[in-house]
Amino acid sequence: MKYEPVIGLEVHVQLKTKTKAFCGCPTEFGKEPNSQACPVCLGFPGSLPVLNKAYLYYAIKTALALNCAIQEKHKFDRKNYFYPDLPKNYQISQYDLPLAKKGYLDIAIENKIKRIRINRVHMEEDAGKLIHQEDLSLLDFNRTGMPLLEIVTEPDINSPNEAYEYLTSLKNLLEYLDVSDCDMEKGSLRCDVNISLRPEGTSTLGIKTELKNMNSFKGVKDSLTFEIKRQQEILTEGGKLTQETRLWDDQSCSTLPMRLKEEAKDYRYFPEPDLPLFINDAKIIEEIKKTIPELPHQKLERFIKAYGLSESSSKILIANKKDAAFAEECINEWPDKDKRPVVNWLIGPLIFESNNRKCNISDLNIPGGTFELINLIKSTEDEKISNLTAKSVLSESLDTAKTPSQIIKEKNLEQVSDVENLNKIAQEVIKENARSVSDYKQGKDNAIMFLVGSMMKKSKGKANPKTAQEILREILNTD
Repeated sequence: MKYEPVIGLEVHVQLKTKTKAFCGCPTEFGKEPNSQACPVCLGFPGSLPVLNKAYLYYAIKTALALNCAIQEKHKFDRKNYFYPDLPKNYQISQYDLPLAKKGYLDIAIENKIKRIRINRVHMEEDAGKLIHQEDLSLLDFNRTGMPLLEIVTEPDINSPNEAYEYLTSLKNLLEYLDVSDCDMEKGSLRCDVNISLRPEGTSTLGIKTELKNMNSFKGVKDSLTFEIKRQQEILTEGGKLTQETRLWDDQSCSTLPMRLKEEAKDYRYFPEPDLPLFINDAKIIEEIKKTIPELPHQKLERFIKAYGLSESSSKILIANKKDAAFAEECINEWPDKDKRPVVNWLIGPLIFESNNRKCNISDLNIPGGTFELINLIKSTEDEKISNLTAKSVLSESLDTAKTPSQIIKEKNLEQVSDVENLNKIAQEVIKENARSVSDYKQGKDNAIMFLVGSMMKKSKGKANPKTAQEILREILNTD
């Protein structure tokens, strides 16, 4: 029997407000442990939470960008459970009246668009952080009360690749909205996965397993690949699955049992008594909607239509908000109607350099800026320098802080296209390479490339290869 994976994702995003969800503590990362905590986020008796206005606005902005319906009313609830990093023994979250419902995010998978439905988007505070050492565990409450947004999909994802594409697209959208830094290393973006299998062609959901402890999108993809195989083996052998929570272990590349999966009743949700019912103002929602910038899918469509770019090139260019702005600046400065030369450089040599230097192309800081970059690319198009030389110049420019034009001038790198000079070099090469000349005249056309190479060597790499070949053919074909 063949089985189909059914996957749902729960993504927790920390919104980049200056203060926490319900108190005035700062949200800066990396500060001294327990230096950013107060009676409110620690749940001291008599302290009262107050909703952060910026938190609410960022949450609404995100929900709107995900095509969600903002609820007319929403409220906060207490999610009750005991864990050392939860000082209040409850977490302020949302249960039956979340901020928003019924949205979607379209993803591109195998050259097709697939719609992943969003079940709900709700607000909740973060817990603290446990730091485990060899013989003890330490508690840091700086993260307690951080403003989170939980984005829960419907079980519309059917493969590890789809899950990876969804997470990549969601992260891209959040960065365009500028509501989160999405830094997984800092815990600003975390993901839990629900996975079950069902016989192909059926609609009944199987026994669900929750996966935790993925610290990268690759980890999500790898954990799903392992878990699908594990569940398939159990079902094929006639075994039964248990509804449980499992941890992904990077070292062994496997999932390990953690605990039985909780249900909503286990958390004993009840309305947060210290916060009122919130009524969303339609006028404020419309104002927030106006602040939503051009989103990745919109920019993709515009790049294709406005600049005549391919979908694959456009997807690379819009994958990062800053890179997309840099790319568009370069494209607009390119003087010709055909934008392919500059695009080929952006997704070729510039990405190569950015990967080597572990930064974005917009952070390369090319000496002389886009003006120098465009001139460098134009020099290759006008055959003043070879493409290989231009790539070398770019790399040296980034290493030395000299502009590309300075390097070309100092090293006298411009190609020789002067017919008279190249003609003299061609005559010398023909005299020195009688065998290759003979091969060419006997119909071995590839022999011409050896002669071109000899001209390049004599000119110290400065001869224009195209012009050199034309001159050689003209001489040899008229002998």
